[in-house]
Amino acid sequence: MQGFKEGILMGYTPGFFVVLFFVIINIIGFISCGVDKYKAKRGLWRIPERIFFWLAFMGGAPGVYFGLLLFHHKTRHKKFMVGIPMIFIFQVLGLILFYLYGFD
Repeated sequence: MQGFKEGILMGYTPGFFVVLFFVIINIIGFISCGVDKYKAKRGLWRIPERIFFWLAFMGGAPGVYFGLLLFHHKTRHKKFMVGIPMIFIFQVLGLILFYLYGFD
């Protein structure tokens, strides 16, 4: 088995994997909104609301929010229409503070 430094992952920085994680979690959040809307229209088993918030906390807030808007899903629920953007705002502020002050 090839090691990390000499294998197919050679040349990728840790930042690449962080960005890849955020892209994937946002795609999952977006698709989850569409799937839940589909299930809601047909009276099928639904995705629990806590899953949407979990995805948002994990970094998928933009994907979840755009999914809610595009699929017109849960747009009457204030906790989604305000809560998901607030999670995103706090995450961005946290990143800014981390960038400015780091761990010092």
